[in-house]
Amino acid sequence: MKFCSGIFLLVFLLFGCGKENLNIPNVAVNLSRQLTDPGLIRLSSPGGAAIVNNYGVAGIVIYRTLSGGYKAYDRCSTVNPEKQCAVELDEPSFTVTDKCSGAKYLLEDGSPAKAPAVLSLKEYQVTVAGNTIYVTN
Repeated sequence: MKFCSGIFLLVFLLFGCGKENLNIPNVAVNLSRQLTDPGLIRLSSPGGAAIVNNYGVAGIVIYRTLSGGYKAYDRCSTVNPEKQCAVELDEPSFTVTDKCSGAKYLLEDGSPAKAPAVLSLKEYQVTVAGNTIYVTN
C-alpha cells in the first residue's frame, strides 16, 4: 500500500495542476493606472488588450474579458522562461504569441493555444476601483 501512495505522490508532484505555473520567477508587482491612460485605451471594450512594460518579469499584458472583467498576465513565455521572451499581442487581441518559440496563449484565461506551450501564462490579481485598475501579486 505504501508503494501505491508513493507512486500517486510522485505523479501528483510531476504533473500537478495544469494551470499552475511555477517556472516564472516571482517578482513584486504593484501597478496602478487610470483606465483613461492613453496606453490603456484598448481596454475600453471587451476583447481589448494593452501592454505595460517595466513590471513583472517581461512586462504585463492586461486583457478585458468578453464578459467585461479584466485579466493580467506576465508577458514572460512559459516556454524556456529563462530566456524571458516576452509574448506579443496578436490581432485581434484574443491571443498572444511567443516570437521565440511560436507558442500561443489565450488571453481569456492564459491557457496554451499552440505548442510548444504546455503551461499557462503567469496570472496576476486585478482590481478595479472607480477609474483605476490595480495589478498586484
